[in-house]
Amino acid sequence: MRTLDDLDVDGKRVLVRVDFNVPLDEARNITDDARIRAALPTLEELRAKGASQLVLLAHLGRPKGRDAKFSLKPAAERLGELLGVEVTLAPDLDDVPAGDVVMVENVRFFEGETTNDAELAKRYAALADVYVNDAFGAAHRAHASTEAVAHLLPSAAGRLLEREVKTLNGILEDPKRPLVAVVGGAKVTDKIGVLNAFLERADAVLIGGAMCFPFFKASGHSVGASLCEEAGIEPARALLGDAKLQLPTDLVAGREFSADTEVQALDGVDVPDGWMGLDVGPETAERYSATIAAAGTVFWNGPMGAFELAPFAAGTERVAEAMAATSATTVVGGGDSAAALAQFGLADKVDHLSTGGGASLELIEGKELPGVQALS
Repeated sequence: MRTLDDLDVDGKRVLVRVDFNVPLDEARNITDDARIRAALPTLEELRAKGASQLVLLAHLGRPKGRDAKFSLKPAAERLGELLGVEVTLAPDLDDVPAGDVVMVENVRFFEGETTNDAELAKRYAALADVYVNDAFGAAHRAHASTEAVAHLLPSAAGRLLEREVKTLNGILEDPKRPLVAVVGGAKVTDKIGVLNAFLERADAVLIGGAMCFPFFKASGHSVGASLCEEAGIEPARALLGDAKLQLPTDLVAGREFSADTEVQALDGVDVPDGWMGLDVGPETAERYSATIAAAGTVFWNGPMGAFELAPFAAGTERVAEAMAATSATTVVGGGDSAAALAQFGLADKVDHLSTGGGASLELIEGKELPGVQALS
């Protein structure tokens, strides 16, 4: 994979694909600017190396055509504050003004972006002399701004994309052992590839969240009213005999998915009728924490329960605290795990917090990421 070290940008216009798909509140204020801040090292390095202009491409949400709700204006304004320069927002590809840093409006406003259209890629390429992809969160998509355009200009990975790929490949190829994977979330089928990859390479795989219920149902346990993905039962059954796989041994249940519902701790994993398992229990949380503490490398993706509801946050919080306290190399695969770390004030206590949930999982599974392959 080519990097900034392989690219001459002095005096040149640089087209940079960034990942500014940031959360906004109802007033369109950015509630978390981590993805914008993550792009700063690449943007600052390009400017320091003499780039005459940076033209930024990014997406926000999944608009159906032009929609003001998905404008990148808040991102352009925040980037300008962080860089200390004016960042002009260009409404269209045919109206890109001069200026040190220009951001083109949401690429998903343009027909052909998500179908990797060659003609749209040519319009992108006409804006610059070289291309840099620093959008790891979109690197698993073969889109015009992430894949097709990379073949039309001298191209390279930005520092964020470079670090993401090296870190995630490193924990699979040469991790400090023991290698422990903590995998949570709702669906086994969403993460079966990740589970198989880690069961092949890791020393322990710890399961949490609603995805534990297909394993329990396949084992003959009652799951009550818990969220239990029917399509995940047979894939879960196929993994049950693996000695590396660890499942919860106690749970916290609620009558409803609500912060003020009736709660009970279960000594075991059989969920009574009318109750929902919504968190791992304290025994499980401590066992998982001890495994994390003794690890050499830990990868975490997916919460242990409904951490957004106070009565069911303890399991995820305990895992987050263990990730923050361990001497192991800690890698968090974005998504809800990143949100949990932020909620508990621990986001800066792990070694690598991925900006791309889906991309990180696909890389772990061994899939080729189109946005990365195009830079090789």
